[in-house]
Amino acid sequence: MLLLDGAMGTQLIARGIETGKSNDYLNIESPDVIYEIHRDYLKAGSDAVLTNTFGANRFILARHKLEDMVQKINTAGAEIARRAAGEERYVLGNIGPSGGFLEPVGTLKADELKAAFCEQAKALLAGGVDGFIIETMTALDEAAIAIEAVKSVSGQLPVLASFAFDHTSNGFKTMMGVDVESAVSKAVSLGLDAVGFNCGSATLDEYIELAEKYASIVKQLGRDVLIFAEPNAGRPELVDGKAVYKVSPEDFAAAAEKIHSAGVNIIGGCCGTGPEHIEAMVRKLKK
Repeated sequence: MLLLDGAMGTQLIARGIETGKSNDYLNIESPDVIYEIHRDYLKAGSDAVLTNTFGANRFILARHKLEDMVQKINTAGAEIARRAAGEERYVLGNIGPSGGFLEPVGTLKADELKAAFCEQAKALLAGGVDGFIIETMTALDEAAIAIEAVKSVSGQLPVLASFAFDHTSNGFKTMMGVDVESAVSKAVSLGLDAVGFNCGSATLDEYIELAEKYASIVKQLGRDVLIFAEPNAGRPELVDGKAVYKVSPEDFAAAAEKIHSAGVNIIGGCCGTGPEHIEAMVRKLKK
């Protein structure tokens, strides 16, 4: 079993970081803040931390006029996490979606997108990561390009990839309408080491249901691939116009135990989770 960390954005907000700025640029601007967040998760018992580079591809960074800093931001993010984790814990290079859509739905070209993901992965590798985690994918074409790009750079290092699902009247679907079977089948066919889910909008019970569905599909495929899960701290509630996550650490840990029982061996947290949620999960799963 491998236990990951929790949310980065939630912790940045808790530390008073201004919203609307590039969280990834904090690797350059405020490295001590990022280091302390990593250390808090490691103290809580995380076996691995994710680099603060979720939006550090050139397309997202261009929104902040930082597209020329892809190398520096990603390598710095990896180095900060490595310094926090030491050699005893693991560091996973975190890669999120581009924020755009491929042609013909959008304007992104496949070769440009692949080059951007390669660029980010190489910079993370230079910073000393132990593997890569591609998160919050919603479109099959972008996910496939991201996986292929990272695998072309990763060498023998593990590559994990996850999709973000919402619970709809027609079952679990991503924002782009992709169902679980299509997502898992496509990802597994590309030779991933682990396939999973993170974020989205679901209750804890729905995340457990999603874990069971993942396990069933992977079993049917008959492939040697691990399953990982990074659920939010439940479904957020709007309070004074802000999304508030009210799930307690104990309830999160209880759900994590059921997710593990469903066949998931790599577990962390996404939006709304903090070191206290991870600490409760560690106590529950490593008792």
